[in-house]
Amino acid sequence: MENAEKQLQIDIRYLKMAQIWASNSYCKRRQVGALIVKDKMIVSDGYNGTPSGFENNCEDDNFLTKAYVLHAEANAITKMAKTSHHNSDGATLYVTTSPCLECSKLIIQAGIHRVVFSEQYHNNDGPELLKRAGIKVEHIKTNNSDERE
Repeated sequence: MENAEKQLQIDIRYLKMAQIWASNSYCKRRQVGALIVKDKMIVSDGYNGTPSGFENNCEDDNFLTKAYVLHAEANAITKMAKTSHHNSDGATLYVTTSPCLECSKLIIQAGIHRVVFSEQYHNNDGPELLKRAGIKVEHIKTNNSDERE
């Protein structure tokens, strides 16, 4: 099996794991999962939700996402900073939805060198910033494993 094909299969597996991890989110509008992988090992994970100690309701009475809800990428990065002896320098971030602009800034600062996502968010500012920073960004649609952008 050629290296590109093998890497695609690995990427799809991690994206599917991130999709499963997203189901831990209490958010109703959108559930997002993220995994940080370094040296073939998951070193952190996260899903979108409220900060520790807050109620597990992500949406307000108008079904709008509360301003203080953390994104999956931010949770994975901050979890690593708080609870792990690992670091994310040179790691790959697998996330179910393309990162927003704010999370992209965290990704850059965390030293993550590659971002793989399965669903394109309506705004492409985050991935564009990542590319500008020299981070490899890949869109892999997991519902059809032969498609890659």
